[in-house]
Amino acid sequence: MSASKTLRKLAVVSPVPADIDIANSVEPFHISEIAKELNLSPKHYDLYGKYKAKVLLPVLDELEGSGDGYYVVVGGITPTPLGEGKSTTTVGLCQALGCYLPSSTITRTDFWNKRGAAGGGYSQVIPMDEFNLHLTGDIHAITAANNLLAAAIDTRIFHESTQSDKALLNRLCPPNKEGKRL
Repeated sequence: MSASKTLRKLAVVSPVPADIDIANSVEPFHISEIAKELNLSPKHYDLYGKYKAKVLLPVLDELEGSGDGYYVVVGGITPTPLGEGKSTTTVGLCQALGCYLPSSTITRTDFWNKRGAAGGGYSQVIPMDEFNLHLTGDIHAITAANNLLAAAIDTRIFHESTQSDKALLNRLCPPNKEGKRL
């Protein structure tokens, strides 16, 4: 039986356990099983461990001419006080559609935001702890850009606090060879 059609019963309990406990209570499918279900060859994705992968853009060339699917966007909603927002809604919606549709469903969330976008409760992407620790590589580009901006601001503050107004003006708006500022 295929990965998406194999039912793994999850014990739903009340009160709902912590997100990390729910995530750790389930054994995820190996990504190669999921890729096989979706007819993706290993050249179509890059593995990030056994349970995560990024689908490569050239897969679109091979999908050309195949039947169209449906694309549902969940966006622009305000999270509840408990933090359920776009990711939790998206994952829950795909879980529900996957149970009732005769075809496969795929969920894509943005894993680089401040909370990891792994969803919550019984509607989450696993391994949640790894996504929340940003082990998918995307956060490093954001971190580098943030550090560069912070260094530029720190440098500007330092120079403004240690220079006279005239010296600072000469550094920021240097005069040309004739001594005129443009």
